[in-house]
Amino acid sequence: METGKASRTALRVAVRRAAHQLMDRPRILEDPIAVPLLGPGLQRDLERAMHPVARDFRTFMATRSRCAEDRLAEAVAHGVTQYVVLGAGLDTFAYRSPFAQVHVFEVDFPATQAWKRTMLKDAGIEAPQTLTFVPLDFEHQTLAEELSAAGFDAGRPSFFGWLGVVPYLTRDAFRATLRTIGRMPAGSGVCFDFALAPETLNPLQRGIFDALAERVARAGEPFQLFFTPQELEAELYAAGFQRSELWGGTELNACYLRDRSDGLRLPDEGLGMIATAWI
Repeated sequence: METGKASRTALRVAVRRAAHQLMDRPRILEDPIAVPLLGPGLQRDLERAMHPVARDFRTFMATRSRCAEDRLAEAVAHGVTQYVVLGAGLDTFAYRSPFAQVHVFEVDFPATQAWKRTMLKDAGIEAPQTLTFVPLDFEHQTLAEELSAAGFDAGRPSFFGWLGVVPYLTRDAFRATLRTIGRMPAGSGVCFDFALAPETLNPLQRGIFDALAERVARAGEPFQLFFTPQELEAELYAAGFQRSELWGGTELNACYLRDRSDGLRLPDEGLGMIATAWI
């Protein structure tokens, strides 16, 4: 991510979520904001994202959002009223949240937030009163300080969504953010996706990974950080988390893609995994 420039990968993620709304039935993620947010100027991108070859990617984008929002719902049921979306990009949860009591803090690079706010204005989508934008450079600013300045209460249990960010970070930036969340009160949690260490993938999975890695590198946002499941769990417990669960393609298929007549399904491995951890 280059300072002063909006994220190109954030746009590609948003296009795939929108394509899911148009192509797949039943939807994994119901998102009535996704298509209007993009506007008519992105029709060609939508058409590419609806191609059968792109199906795995749009399925993963929709499924990881659904998984994170389901974990948030669990947290809300136990009293959480603050949701922090780290690296929010063009995430739409705040604009369709079913939880009137939950305040959403969208954290992202200033340039990406400015771009998003322009897109929202152009689409006639108003930011709700329960939303606060928090500009932050993950590599050079402190998450705790910027959240506090924006009105976030670190003394209350909170949930963090961190999708599509971790693979692009340095290990130091990842650990700093994880430690910040790990110091939150009991009942807090985080959900994020991560890339498997390339050397652990079989030839087919490695081919999928290499193609995606080349694409994001061309966009100026190369992958930097990878884990084995064992390494990731060690990082979580070192940061203060008490329990965790990891979701790969097999688990996500069983939970969200069972008994579909359209054959929509994730590869068992290769596109990434999802981690949820609780304090």
